[in-house]
Formats: sequence, structure tokens, C-alpha cells
Amino acid sequence: MSASTLRITTRTIELAELGKDSPLPSVQSLLEPPYTVGEGIPEEISAGVRWGKVANIFPYSMQESYTRETSATALTAVVLENAHVKATFLPQLGGRLWSLEDKATGKELLHTNEKIQFANLALRNAWFAGGIEYNIGTRGHSPTSSVPLHTAMVRTPEGQEILRMWEFDRLREVVFQIDAWLPEDSRVVLVAVRIRNPSERTVPMYWWTNAAIPQTPDTRVIAPARESYATDYDGSMMRVDTTNFRGADATWPVRNPQAVDFFFDIAPQERRWEVATDADGDGLALVSSAQLRGRKLFVWGESVGGHRWQEWLTPTDSGTPRHYAEMQAGLAQTQFEHVPMPGGASWQWVEAYGNASLDPALAAGEWDGAVAHGAERVEALASEETIATALSHAGRWADLPPTEMLVAGNGWGALERVRREHSQTDWLDETGTPFGVETLTNEQAPWLELLHANEGIVEKPFEATAGQVPSQPFGGAHSFVRGLDWEDLLSAGRNTSAEGAFHRAVMVHARASDSAGDLAVVASLYRQALEATFVAGAALSDSSRALAHRGLGLALLVAGDVAGGLAELATACALAPEGRELLIEAMTLAQNNGQPALSLELLGKAPAQLAEVGRIKFLQAKAHADLGEIEPAAAILVAGVEVVDLREGVNSLTDLWRQVCPGQDVPEAYQFNMH
Repeated sequence: MSASTLRITTRTIELAELGKDSPLPSVQSLLEPPYTVGEGIPEEISAGVRWGKVANIFPYSMQESYTRETSATALTAVVLENAHVKATFLPQLGGRLWSLEDKATGKELLHTNEKIQFANLALRNAWFAGGIEYNIGTRGHSPTSSVPLHTAMVRTPEGQEILRMWEFDRLREVVFQIDAWLPEDSRVVLVAVRIRNPSERTVPMYWWTNAAIPQTPDTRVIAPARESYATDYDGSMMRVDTTNFRGADATWPVRNPQAVDFFFDIAPQERRWEVATDADGDGLALVSSAQLRGRKLFVWGESVGGHRWQEWLTPTDSGTPRHYAEMQAGLAQTQFEHVPMPGGASWQWVEAYGNASLDPALAAGEWDGAVAHGAERVEALASEETIATALSHAGRWADLPPTEMLVAGNGWGALERVRREHSQTDWLDETGTPFGVETLTNEQAPWLELLHANEGIVEKPFEATAGQVPSQPFGGAHSFVRGLDWEDLLSAGRNTSAEGAFHRAVMVHARASDSAGDLAVVASLYRQALEATFVAGAALSDSSRALAHRGLGLALLVAGDVAGGLAELATACALAPEGRELLIEAMTLAQNNGQPALSLELLGKAPAQLAEVGRIKFLQAKAHADLGEIEPAAAILVAGVEVVDLREGVNSLTDLWRQVCPGQDVPEAYQFNMH
């Protein structure tokens, strides 16, 4: 094969069922551990760590209904191929580059799985390991990492075929675009990323490209810096010599006893690259233009917990473990920082992936020599001129219209365009990244109806002229949106309703601080939705009533009213007895606030089938243990509990076993300790 081709095909993969999104609005705080910036950390990093964090992922909902059961699933695949490289993208799974084959050696440069299993590692919970993923918004695996992206083929005037994937990020309200192409004689796949901020305000921006690579005893990762900023999940960041970290050369992933992040401190004048090498010197090279400045090595570590996590994420039919490490590249020096993106800005950079084919002896040798050799091989694979040319092409091609649409993403981008038209605020040129009206679904329909009902009406709710408009009470929605203009619409007299009051309470809750004043306002808004009499519109639905009690309960708990907060959560569970997510949250918060008996009481009132859910079994065992009832707690654990959405870095199963089965070895299935 001499030409370069782009083929649309299907790939059948054993895939776990993702399940429905959680019905609970994501107003609760992110479970982020506090990080301490140690001595020797530059002020630029320290300042970036302090700025830009999000309180929650609202308006995104959580994805936590998946199981461990898989089935053969046909997915749309886009294959870029020439004589040297074959790359397979999966647009329906966040645009993941799933496979990258180097034809000269026949080697797969990426870690991929026989099965795709979801686990609780992402901002929305569900995430899966393998391939190259693209993360935007804030620290963590992206809200779009497990969902379809808008996808099209674009043909340039020069005849180059491009795979284009794009989406509207609801967290930062920006549009990101990924263009991938493979020139005829290229040994690297080229990927151009563009982010556009259509608003007038500066937003905190985050982008990290994460590549999973096969890990063997001979794997080494090389980047043009000896020192790095290391974090090992103990809440601290420190500057270290990566080649002599706690007595070992940590650039060999297998030599790390526990999970660690290493953010290489690459000098400004150096090219941005990172390579992996195996026993033959082969492995992925991740090269980019200068804007993607950060480079990271992540290792799971050689502890029992580190191995258990990899087996959990990448199970094999044979039972033979397949370990992996990750090379990552980002906009900032570390993943704890956000970069200010001015209003109206458009950023673009180019990434290149291929096999740098190092000499194995030099790659395994003394660090400075390995780096110098790596730099030579990277230049031969993807020269600075090649990257600069690709960036120039990408800029010219970025707004070319799609030639053929392949996969539809969600309808939130299309709704955002209508919202901005209604509020007379800036939007962007959609020529290259269209958000078609055909992508609008029932999720967006109530909000689109609200905009259409108020088309041409610009009065604020406190202006007298607003009352002259016919009443259009908001009928409610199962989805959620955010924005002051949405709040204005819902509070306008012509639109007021119980459902509107509930949704406005949720929006205010999502943006509220933990101050007593803010929480009092949130509580009053929920109570208004629950108790007030509205002239027009239907009464609050049962599902919205349950969620309003839940929201009120969360606000009261943060305000310090534990008894009141837990009572509201119990009411929510009673109103929605089938609500798995509600029950798990209420049981968890009851235990976290010293009320294990309430946790068991809530479970006792729930349908019997919910007691079989793994996380609920765990919560039941923990409640018994907290009450001093060791025997029933131990019986549950001994019988076996599988918590499908166990969170990364949480050692609760191990801790509970040691509490109720003292002196007995912790089963390997319960060992997820990353230290």
C-alpha cells in the first residue's frame, strides 16, 4: 500500500453496558483530595494550582450505572492507513485512538484491551483504559471520554482526507475539535487540536492527551528532562530526580513500587516529546508543537493494589495480566494547573504519534545519552519542520466544512447556539464544526421550547413590561442546564411554575459557595419549589419533588444541619423508592455523618433487588461494622462483594476487611491500595 486511506468500518469489541445517566443533578462537590505544593515548586505552578478549579461537574450528569458484564458490540471505527502506520479511532467512545500499529515491526504501540470495562476514574465516574484519549475542562478524565463525538470526514482542496471530531464542552462552554490525518509517506499520525472560547470572559482551560502504553520489564520512558514534579497520591507535590527517585530509576515503570505521577520539567527551549522503548527500542513517540508544553509519566506501581487495578481495568480471557503505563501531554506543566484562555481566543496545536525506533542499548543506557539519542530519533521521525508544516495546514483546514458526516454527538451544542442567539451573545463560526438541529433530542426539547416561547422578549423579570407577555409556565425537564440567562427565564413571571422553581434552585445550588449566606439562599429556593403555590403550571412531579428534597438535604448537611439534612434525604428516598442512586447517596451520607443505623433503616425500606447492588452491599456491611455488629458485616464480605464503581485511590474494601476480619489476609479481590 503506497497511498494513504481513510476508511469507515465497524469494529466489534466486548463492551460493558454503560447504562443510563444518573438522574441526580451533579451539585455535590468533586471528590478531589487536597494537594500540598512542596518547596522548590515554581510560583507559576503554585498559582495555577490555586486557580480555576470547578466546584462540581454540573450540568453534566454522572455515569455510574454500568456493570462488569460485557457483550460483543459493533462500533463505528475510522481507520487511517498507509504503508507505515495503521491507526484506528473509535468516535463513539470519546474519539479514542484505540490502536496504532507500526507496520515495519508489526507492533501495537498502544495498550488496548480484549474487553472494555468501565471503572470509577473519570469526572463523570465511567472511564475505560487503553489507547489515546483526549481530556478537556478540568483535572480528570473528560466528561466526554465515554460518549460519542460529532464526527465527519473532511476532504481538503489538496485531496487529503481528514477525520474530524468535535464537541461543545458544557463545563467551560468552549468548543474543541480534533483533526487527524495521515500523509502518504508519513510514519506518524498527525492530530491537530483546536479549542475556541466563544464568550467574552477568560475561562480556566485544561487539556491533556493521555496515551496508554504496554508495560514490560524492559519498558523505559524518556523525555528531555531529568527532573520532574512528582505526586504519589499522598496529597503532596515535590521536585525530584526522576532517574533517582527513592533509590530507583523511575523512568523504568516496573521499578516503581507504588503509583506515581511524574511531570517532567522540560526547559522552555527544548522540543516537546516523550518516547517509550521496549527491549528492541520500539515504542510510542508522542511529539507536539510547543503549546502542548507538559509531559507526564504515570505508573500504577508494582504493589498488589497497583496490579489489582490493572487487572480490574484490563481483564483478559486467559487470566494473564497485561500491565500498562501512561505517557501524557498537556497545556500546563502539571495536571493541577489551569491556563487562562481569554475571551474570543482560538488555540491550536499539532501532535504526532509513531514509533521512534531507538537503539535499545542507547535507550537503556545512561540518562543524558538516552535523551540525546531520543531527541535524534524524534527529529528523524517527526522533525520540527514537519510539525510546523502540519500546524500551518491545520490552520488552513480547520474551518473546511465536513464532506461526509459519520457519527452524531449530543444536541447540547445546537441548544447552546440557540441560547446565545436568544441572549444576543457571541457564538462562533460553525462551518467546520456544525451542531445540526437534527442532533437535538428529548434532552434539549424542554429548554428549546422555553427559548422559543420567549423569543424576542428581552425584559428582565423585575421590569413591569414583562408582565404584559402571555404566561408560558415551564413544564419541567429531566435534563439540566446552567447559566444566569436560564435562571432569568425561569424566574420571569410569564414562565414561573413549580418545575421552573425547582430547576432554578438546582442552578443556584450548583454555583453556590459553602458560605452560610449562599446555602441559606439555596435552601430557601428548594423550599419555595416544594411549598409555594404557583398560579400557573402543573404541580411539582414526584421525581422533581424527590430531587428537591435531596438538594435541600445536601445544602443543609453542608451548612451543618446534620439532622435536618439526613431527614430530607430520607424523604427523597421514600418518594423515589426505586432510586438506586438516591439510596446509595443517602446511605453513604448517613454513615459519613455518624448515623449507620439510619443507613440500614433506609435500606430496609428499599425494594429487595437494590440490596443486591455491590455498592449497597458494601454500605450495608460498613453500617453493621460501625454499629459494632461484626458478624453480619464479616459474613457479607466473606460471601463476596464486587463494587463495580469503586473509586480510584479509595481503600475502603481493604480497610473494612481488616476491621471485621482481623488477622485474616485481605483477599486480592479487595486490594486496591495504590501505596
